[in-house]
Amino acid sequence: MKRYWIEQRFKSVAAFLIIIILLPYIISVFANGVNITAEDEGGSLFIKVRVPDSEEADGIAEVNWTEYLAGILAGEMSGDSEPEALKAQAVLIRTQLYRELDQSEDKVVTESWLTREELEKQLGKERFETVYKKYTDAVEQTDDTVLFYNDTYAWTPFHQSSAGKTRSAAEVMGTEEYPYIAVRECPLDKEADDEIQVFTFTYRQIQELCRDFLVAAADGEQAEKGYAFADFEILSNDSAGYVKELRIGETVCTGDQFREALSLPSGAFSFSEGDAAREGEAQDTAQIKITTTGKGHGLGMSLWTADQMAKEGKTCEEILSFFFEGTQLRTDMPETDRL
Repeated sequence: MKRYWIEQRFKSVAAFLIIIILLPYIISVFANGVNITAEDEGGSLFIKVRVPDSEEADGIAEVNWTEYLAGILAGEMSGDSEPEALKAQAVLIRTQLYRELDQSEDKVVTESWLTREELEKQLGKERFETVYKKYTDAVEQTDDTVLFYNDTYAWTPFHQSSAGKTRSAAEVMGTEEYPYIAVRECPLDKEADDEIQVFTFTYRQIQELCRDFLVAAADGEQAEKGYAFADFEILSNDSAGYVKELRIGETVCTGDQFREALSLPSGAFSFSEGDAAREGEAQDTAQIKITTTGKGHGLGMSLWTADQMAKEGKTCEEILSFFFEGTQLRTDMPETDRL
């Protein structure tokens, strides 16, 4: 009986030790769900990513979780960025991925990323190790931290720089679903790289690029005649200075429609008259100039201002609180996402 008790006691201790050893892995799997798995004894986590040119038959590759987040971060922020700004962006990326996984049936993400090899080729061997460590540190130091709003993952858009203020989701999208994405003063964005850019188009080029929404409203005569500077008018701007509506001839469209059609860097723009048509060439060579301010859609976090805030001593938490006021930082996931 004593021997049996000793054997049972030994089994209980052994089982307890196994649980202690495997606890970090178990927590990770429960926190991240079935879509993030451990592949080796070291506990490295991997995520399924849809890759168009993958050698895998189903176009899905398994990528190391930390390298994947670091690779996305590397594609969005310079290696010269401040650590606290990189950490803030790492939280936004992670939240974005968890949100995508939460809404995905196959638990496969689609965000593109820079591999170690691609980044090393881009940076050069001498600089690669130092810069890559900054990216992985930002991922590891924020661990499983994500942004929540009302017990669900927050929507976490970001852009390179605003036109001086970030935009309100309620104004842009016409919904009160994202009250934490509001107008934020970002005067430091005025100093951002390529903050102001000027583009020149002929009226014929614009007519062709915008044909999807111009054709429906313009009759044959207008389409044949073409457009002139008087046909372009900004009708309204939102409170951050981005174009809400503009008129092109008889067509009224949104600033974002126009920006997307012309691949402009920002929806904050103005018009000025360019070169007139050369004699005998009608409107084919007449030009209009478009001046843009900012880079990106203007919603959520400005990466430029986030980096400047970090230089001034602001922490990751303070940066996120400024741009997403009303959200909460969490390191766990909802019970409904646990196995």
